[in-house]
Amino acid sequence: MSERPDILLSVQGLSKTFPTRGGLVRAVEDVSFDVRRGSIVGLVGESGSGKTTAGRCVLRLVEPSAGRVVFDGVDLAALPARDMRAWRRRMQIVFQDPYSSLNPRLRVEDIIGEALDTHGLARGGKRRERVAELLRRVGLDPEHARRFPHEFSGGQRQRIGIARALAVEPEFIVADEPVSALDVSVQAQVLNLLQDLQKAYGLTMLFIAHDLSVVEYLCDEVVVMYLGRVMERGPSRLVYGAPRHPYTRALLSAAPTPDPKAPRGRIVLQGDIPSPLDPPSGCVFRTRCRYAVAACAATVPAAEEVAPGHAVACIRRDDPELNEPALSPAGR
Repeated sequence: MSERPDILLSVQGLSKTFPTRGGLVRAVEDVSFDVRRGSIVGLVGESGSGKTTAGRCVLRLVEPSAGRVVFDGVDLAALPARDMRAWRRRMQIVFQDPYSSLNPRLRVEDIIGEALDTHGLARGGKRRERVAELLRRVGLDPEHARRFPHEFSGGQRQRIGIARALAVEPEFIVADEPVSALDVSVQAQVLNLLQDLQKAYGLTMLFIAHDLSVVEYLCDEVVVMYLGRVMERGPSRLVYGAPRHPYTRALLSAAPTPDPKAPRGRIVLQGDIPSPLDPPSGCVFRTRCRYAVAACAATVPAAEEVAPGHAVACIRRDDPELNEPALSPAGR
């Protein structure tokens, strides 16, 4: 991974295991990717692929078991817990569930203002002015500051969560499936709001999602995960237009299309994701891959570049059979 000055976040060999009665759950295993300043990187994969755990390890909401999380030149994973507070202002999160992520006993002004109090950024009248400004910025009436979360719809609650994340003027935001719990009718509104805010404030984002169309619309680069490991990563136009990993191709083939008569070429994966307690040897995707060969069981494939910035973790990455052109969800 690069140490270039245009890279705000560099995740290097990140791993996280959870001890259970049945053994160690390998939730994230040797994950590496970079996030350029001012860009949005999408982290995608099926449920259970380790996306959320990876995002929380980046922020040290979950302590990594191994690896480096280099933010603006500093390895956050190596810092003592007491030294993380100074970095919290620069890194924030928008949680997936707007119903459980807001304290039901606090009014909106205190939900948003709590971070201002913690970092000593505003008090009294200035605090109220800042909260009102943030509510206006996310499309809510400042008069709603005295209300409680239960008085808002799901979409409005997520806007409050976004305002809370913006309160301390962060540089980097992890958006953990911020629209998956919302009605389809309001998802686009929240996505457009995030995109507008990202451009207005020059934010850098790690956008976690399972909806490939959303990621293609919003993100500059994509990291595809399966069973805790990175299968493919690169610019959106390459990952969507010329996917080189069988798992990526299967995900894209399953994405819904606006034209029911369009040719699908659906790739159906057999079986379920193996247990992270006992992942397959070699390539973790091999048990569901129609291109798997005997060597796949013996080798854990490293993510190697097939084009500038486009890396694939597959020993058959150069096989012509895997390099047929593909259509992205939005372009079908």
